[in-house]
Formats: sequence, structure tokens, C-alpha cells
Amino acid sequence: MLFEPPRCLSVVIPAYNEEATLLAVVQRVLEVPYLHEIVIVDDCSRDNTGAIADELARMHPCIRTAHHAVNRGKTEALKTGFQLTTGQIVIVQDADLEYDPSEIPGVIEPILAGHADIVYGSRFLVRKAARVLYFYHYVANRGLTFLSNIFTNINLTDVETGYKAFRGEIIRNMIFSSSGFGFEIEVTAKSAKLKCAIYEVPISYHGRTYEEGKKIGFTDGIAALWYILRFNLFVGLEASYRTVPDCGARNRLHAQTCAADDKNN
Repeated sequence: MLFEPPRCLSVVIPAYNEEATLLAVVQRVLEVPYLHEIVIVDDCSRDNTGAIADELARMHPCIRTAHHAVNRGKTEALKTGFQLTTGQIVIVQDADLEYDPSEIPGVIEPILAGHADIVYGSRFLVRKAARVLYFYHYVANRGLTFLSNIFTNINLTDVETGYKAFRGEIIRNMIFSSSGFGFEIEVTAKSAKLKCAIYEVPISYHGRTYEEGKKIGFTDGIAALWYILRFNLFVGLEASYRTVPDCGARNRLHAQTCAADDKNN
């Protein structure tokens, strides 16, 4: 007898001027096991991104959309998306094709197994298929990861990865105050303060050039240096969460209901 895996995964897709790729990304996400819902946040795109998102929502009941009246940046788009989620597990999926949704099950597996509270998909942990692009981006990412690790005292290999998965109660309770692409640094600093179980898994990466739509730039890297200092040194645990989540094996086991129910069917 065929069965359907339990639906416990929320996928948040921040989108800004991604009309060329949004449909393809969402079609791939719809094929991901455990999918409970997709939340697309259109950050005041100037193209047809918002219209495409709304049409997808009309076609698929599991898709919800939100629209910003002005462009507010990736962090604000994610803030909006996280508060709309209801799944036990929440993952970020960029609206371009740099990250392959078929790898999401591998990213969330440590949470499903009850080992992890948070999982980062690393482009460097084990070198998988990766488009060869800008050397200075590679150097900047490794430098920011190194500096972030100094202050968080965790040994990540890829702090700027686009694939980050969380137990839902952690990310929905986290308070964000950065802007632009500051999310990656802020979420890492505040996750480390919990002393929770953070895992990394290898992922592939199909990067874009600036001509193809890549948006992050030099000024974002400079801002990241300030965010490393700010969120690690000047923002404490209590100020990082609305309600501080209780990490530990007892809570991680709750996420195992997805995997356990799957095996029992």
C-alpha cells in the first residue's frame, strides 16, 4: 500500500526579481518529501515575480504568498516568511537555481533523526558539484566564516550558505534586526547562543554570475564584519529570542515524528 510521508516541512522562499527561475524552483520544491507548505515572500519585485507567486498559490493549496510594499532586503523577507510558517522543520530556499531542492531531504535528515536542532548545508565540507566562479567571493566567505567561528566558538565551514534548516520553534522565536544579507551572520550568532546541536551536511552549488542575476556585493561583506561583532558581543541570549527555545534531546526527538511515522506506514 502506497503511503505519503508526513508533512512537517515548511520551505520559505524570499524572492526579488526572480521571474526567470521562481517557477522552476517551486516545481522542484513541490517534489520534496515531508513538504507541508511553501511560503513565498515577494520583496517588492519590479518584474513579474509577485504575479507568478500568486498564480502558483492559486494552483497549489500548500503555497502561501506575502508581498512587501517596498523593497526591504532578504532578512526582512525571511522575517515575514518565518512568521507565516507552521511546520516542525523550516528551511530557507533561495528563489534562484543556485541550490537544488532535491538536496533538501539530505539537509533536514539530521533533524528528522533527532540528532540536530539546526543544519547548515555546506558547499565546502565535502566538495560536491560546484560551478567555478569568483575567487574573491570564495576568499570573503572563508574569511567571514573564520571570523564568525572565532566569536561563536563553533566550527562551521560555510556561514554564508543558502541552505539553513531549523526546528520551527527556534527560527519562529528568533528576533532579527539586521538588514540586507545580514541574516546569515545574525542567525548564526543567535543560534550559537542557544548551545543547541548544529550540524553541517555537504551540498552542491550552482552559482550565478552578476550578469545572470547575482545580487550580493562588496558592501554586504563589509556589513557582515559589523554584524559579526554586533550580534556576538553586544546582543545577549534573552534579546535574541521572543521566548528562548529549550534545546536538548527531549525536544529534538519531537522532530523524529516525521521519520518515525514514515517508517511505520
